[in-house]
Amino acid sequence: MPLTPRQRVLTAINHEEPDRVPVVIGVSNATGIKMKPYRGIKEIAGIDAPDEYLYDWPELGTALIDDATMRRLHSDVRGALDLEPEAVRKRNAERAPHSNYIDSWGSGQFEITPGEWFPGVHPLQDARTLEELESYPDWPDMSDPSRVAHVRETARLLAEENEYAILATPWLLFPFERAYAMQGMETFLLNMAMDGDFARALMERIALYCKQLMGHFLDELGDHVDIIKIGDDLGTQESLMISPKMYRELLKPIHADFISFIKERTKAKVLFHSDGDVAPLIDDFVEIGVDILNPIQTSAGTMSNLPELKKRHGKNIVFCGGIDSHRVLPFGTPADVRAEVKRVIDIMGPGGGFMLGAVHTVMNDVPPENVLAMVDAVEEFGRY
Repeated sequence: MPLTPRQRVLTAINHEEPDRVPVVIGVSNATGIKMKPYRGIKEIAGIDAPDEYLYDWPELGTALIDDATMRRLHSDVRGALDLEPEAVRKRNAERAPHSNYIDSWGSGQFEITPGEWFPGVHPLQDARTLEELESYPDWPDMSDPSRVAHVRETARLLAEENEYAILATPWLLFPFERAYAMQGMETFLLNMAMDGDFARALMERIALYCKQLMGHFLDELGDHVDIIKIGDDLGTQESLMISPKMYRELLKPIHADFISFIKERTKAKVLFHSDGDVAPLIDDFVEIGVDILNPIQTSAGTMSNLPELKKRHGKNIVFCGGIDSHRVLPFGTPADVRAEVKRVIDIMGPGGGFMLGAVHTVMNDVPPENVLAMVDAVEEFGRY
């Protein structure tokens, strides 16, 4: 007897085999679809739905997927998301055309070509002292009720429907990523190497704000949540952005504290998103309470060795993602995509503990036919 999508997800994340491999797509920026392929999918599927943006954020460029398209994509999850404060959304909606987008932290994006935005506004780029952190005037108000006013009703309706697993994602509550958004990546990485006390202080302050919003978010969700997504992008195509030693000294304690904060307040599983080759840190993730690792970037270094990942870590952590968005999805044929889906499922699927999705957001260079080939191949090859 077929399981409901929620039953399917809960079975897989408990390291058991459901009726088929779950599909995770369309519910956060890390698992979402950019507007161009979303429009193409709707056109192919004959779906008439408006073009809306995730987090009400056009500059991010990620589509808010309508329910008919989510069903066509066989997505087994639905999202509960926060928003930037109403005043921030209003200010950005009314700003001058092509001017910088500034978020609630004071960092932001500038337009590099029409309609393409790059995160290049770094308000703490020159900060080097604890006093400068203390005096920064634009730390966010995480108690603004407009951030989470909609969350309770969204989660309640999904829970009453009881069809899909609820994957909840407060926006960018990631201490490492937020630190380099505030300072610029090169500057912050240099500070981590040259002034660890300052780098740690910045990340710890950011983490305090992250916990404030996460607390409000979890209060609104109540028991209506199955998975909480957090993370920090720590990997590159070949290795880690920082050494394992630096991670364990500066960042791991902050991640551990954040995850402990979450698990004290919910029974939901914790999904940790980190791009790139993070294989050297998987044991650390397990140790601090990560339940699900996403996106399993198979084009990056030792993350490409799926048999070893499954053998070494498959009993201790759930893998989510795995379909290459670096080469296969943008440049392969639908047949190539189907073959890659079969290959990944054959390795990662046995015994459960695997949910399939694209490696990070489906970008604008991915043909919509390939997105449909990916999800349809799960129906063909993902049955247990």
